[in-house]
Amino acid sequence: MAAYRFSNALIIAFVLATAFRAPAQAALPGADAGAAADPHPLRKQLADIVRNLSAVKAVPEALISPDGSRVAYTVADDERGTEQLFLSSLGASPSGAKEARRVSVRGEQSGDPAGCRTSDPAWAPDGKRLAFLSNCLNSTAAGEQMQLFVLDTAQGGALPQQRSTLTGHLGSPKWSPDGTQIALLFVDHATRAPTPMAAGDAQTGVIDDLQQQEAQRLVLIAPATGKMRMLSPAGLNIFEYDWSPDSRTVAYTAAPPPGDDNWYIAQLYTQGLGESEGHSIFKPALQIALPRWSPDGRQIALIAGLMSDEGATGGEIYLVPSGGGQPRDLTPERPSSPAWLRWLSPERLLFTEFKGGSTVINTLDVHDGKTVSLWEAGETIHAPEEESSLSLAGTAVPGQLTCAVVRQSWTLAPEVWAGSPGKWVQITHLNEAVEVGASRVESVTWQSDGFHVQGWLLFPRHYDGSKRYPMLVSVHGGPAWIQTPSVTGVDFDASSFVDLGYFIFLPNPRGSFGEGEKFTEANRRDWGFGDLRDTLAGIDAVVGQYPVDTARIGMLGWSYGGSTAMMAAGRTARFRAVVAGAGASNLQSYYGQNQIDKWMLPYFGASVYDDPAAYMRSSALAYVKQVKTPTLLLVGERDEEAPPPQSFEFWHALKELGVPTQLVVYPGEGHAFHSYDDRVDILVRAAEWFAKYMPASPAASAGK
Repeated sequence: MAAYRFSNALIIAFVLATAFRAPAQAALPGADAGAAADPHPLRKQLADIVRNLSAVKAVPEALISPDGSRVAYTVADDERGTEQLFLSSLGASPSGAKEARRVSVRGEQSGDPAGCRTSDPAWAPDGKRLAFLSNCLNSTAAGEQMQLFVLDTAQGGALPQQRSTLTGHLGSPKWSPDGTQIALLFVDHATRAPTPMAAGDAQTGVIDDLQQQEAQRLVLIAPATGKMRMLSPAGLNIFEYDWSPDSRTVAYTAAPPPGDDNWYIAQLYTQGLGESEGHSIFKPALQIALPRWSPDGRQIALIAGLMSDEGATGGEIYLVPSGGGQPRDLTPERPSSPAWLRWLSPERLLFTEFKGGSTVINTLDVHDGKTVSLWEAGETIHAPEEESSLSLAGTAVPGQLTCAVVRQSWTLAPEVWAGSPGKWVQITHLNEAVEVGASRVESVTWQSDGFHVQGWLLFPRHYDGSKRYPMLVSVHGGPAWIQTPSVTGVDFDASSFVDLGYFIFLPNPRGSFGEGEKFTEANRRDWGFGDLRDTLAGIDAVVGQYPVDTARIGMLGWSYGGSTAMMAAGRTARFRAVVAGAGASNLQSYYGQNQIDKWMLPYFGASVYDDPAAYMRSSALAYVKQVKTPTLLLVGERDEEAPPPQSFEFWHALKELGVPTQLVVYPGEGHAFHSYDDRVDILVRAAEWFAKYMPASPAASAGK
């Protein structure tokens, strides 16, 4: 369904608004200096938590220049709807960088209007020019048209030059290796962002026609003149792409529109710049991502495997001959999940992977398959938003692997670092004054049905080993995704609850990344059974080691996590309260309601019309008469991945059966919520739901 976390593995900075839709239809105390005091102690505590989380600044992207001398990075401000681009020259100062320069299409000293966004930086191969997208030139409100700009970084105070006049959605600019062209992904006159996470359009009119609209195509723009031409054909939706080393051909993953649904059947294509059509060279059995052309032009590396969402990448590394032919799996049966890759030479790849709940950076010899580990830690890393991991300097730094990366963990707020893996120097200090994250974290491992399983346990902020604490079990989205360490802004992430005195348990059960492809595929046709057994076994492992009040264990999750929470409510009495966000309760009806139904075929092996029993077996509605657990349901009005009728079905059943429940539908929201007020609201509602149905008792909290 979705690997969605409100930060999408990237941390979005949220600044506290003065009012929002809280459960009592009023602002939290402390949100406004003039607001009336709320006598409820939980609401005062929540206001303090929200204020602190809002201070976390996001760093969506960080890219190092080809010569390794400068880093371009962006910083987001969600309250104003802005994103700013900065340039920092690396130096010998203690911080590793000189004072950052803000890049603005309106001039560095100008004030950016609300809704002004400058993002998607891309260095030219010569390292002297920087391309990026911005809507700031004439922006007066959020949602203004983005355009492509090019900055000559050698020209001191020169303003960037606009190089496009397009109307629609622009994304993922990349320079050709010879520096003569910039490619862009473009949706002409787009009505929404090209992702199923976005709020869907109204489904009215001729639906077949609606689904064929808004195909994402590849556009070429001359950086010197702005001359543009459309490259890819109208009948294909392009997802990701890469230039050949001679700048004459592109490789891309693509499928016929609609793009949201058909990403799951995308194939690998190549297309020469003088051709009008692409040529399919690889039709995978499952999903593919991140095509990367080898420096000698002979092969294309990519990641293939069972992936439940575009952008949530994990699987095994394959090589495909660039002229077509038999692909070769370079990492068969690897007990981890490669997630990103980049060529270092025709013989060697750099790749990152999920291992357990940690992140690892390795090199891979493409001839013998041998890997060398360069760095491993319980952290989450990313650099360019569309590539998710590292930004490497080019061959101008011979014999040295230099990169930029945004690092974060359960206790480390996002910051930009640069240098060699494991020897990085901190470049930014955006979040040093913010107290975030858990005070103590443990990686927990256990055995379940012969599988090795890992999860994270976050301790209450002021943990006292002589007391017992309630625990919340947070199930990630996906199912093909993973809980890795991160500090979040204001969102649904359960780590916010450490300040409310909860243990937070974040398991990575079968179906997750981190333990190899067989582990990821292990919950096919088994949703709500093996994965739930893994989670329950993990709870037993935690309870056996730490002072958890077993009478006060709750569960929450979003997307697949919301579906699991619904399922758990009917299949076990272990949980005292459940909060299910954007879940699917009836997979039979869900198959025909959601806009990305093709993800279900690899998981169930057949359509719902050919095997309805398999879908109902994994549906929470099949077990709803066993539910006794108070359940809060949350969903966006225009969610295409988990449409509101799925929450309505479960809520209606619980109401009729007399189970305490509440359903909240958020106007205009999709699978990923964009309104700051709404994100705060779900956090507050969840906290109050658990406080109401998992109340503390003096006897339980006094000791073990």
